Amino acid sequence: QVQLVESGGGLVQAGDSLRLSCASSTRTFNTYIMAWFRQAPGKEREFVATISRSGANTFYGDSVKGRFTISRDNAKNMVYLQMNSLKPEDTAVYYCAATIGISPVVTVRNYKYWGQGTQVTVSS
Repeated sequence: QVQLVESGGGLVQAGDSLRLSCASSTRTFNTYIMAWFRQAPGKEREFVATISRSGANTFYGDSVKGRFTISRDNAKNMVYLQMNSLKPEDTAVYYCAATIGISPVVTVRNYKYWGQGTQVTVSS
């Protein structure tokens, strides 16, 4: 069982930056593909970013490409999401997710482990 705990959410203004963190309990963190998803009220959960086990490969959703950066520190069992140039439409609960695999994947159903989420609110 893998436990994931997100932190770093909050209320910011449009154009601001925010860094989300996700701590994992597993000792084999470097065997998991990690990702961030988000869910706004009344909408389906949306893919944001994913990172390979080594951190060498990343992939982003179109709506965040060029503004968000996913990274990981396998020595600390942590994954991060640096969010720059935030927009009101980025407002959502952000979830950290993990799965076993070889290549990063972008669909909700492929991820087995999920955190409880952290709220990000961007005011205009």
